[in-house]
Amino acid sequence: MSRLRAAALAVGCAAAALTLAATTAHAAPGDTQNVCSSQLTPTGWVDVQWWNDLSCSSTFSPNKKQIKDIAGLPVGTTLTVCSSTYQPAGWVQLSSFYNSSCRYSAVPSLNNNAWQIKRVS
Repeated sequence: MSRLRAAALAVGCAAAALTLAATTAHAAPGDTQNVCSSQLTPTGWVDVQWWNDLSCSSTFSPNKKQIKDIAGLPVGTTLTVCSSTYQPAGWVQLSSFYNSSCRYSAVPSLNNNAWQIKRVS
């Protein structure tokens, strides 16, 4: 019975991984997705919002985030993004500031946690 459970678990994990890969691979520029914070933000995506959600675990820290696909957005586009991910290639930072939607730590702080960025190439 334990072999059957292990096989079912392996198949389930593989299906979940393929679903996530397929979802982000077919997104259009500017599309957003809500994911648990334990998932890494893929290349070509940025974090735009954080919050708490019991579906991702029961912690005091924000544990869910909204990510946005920025690959393919036209040159000259400006966005407000959370500084919880690296600044994307081809984009420049115009400003840095505090944004309550980008609070990704349980420790309250009014330190800059967001950027306004602009696509330059």
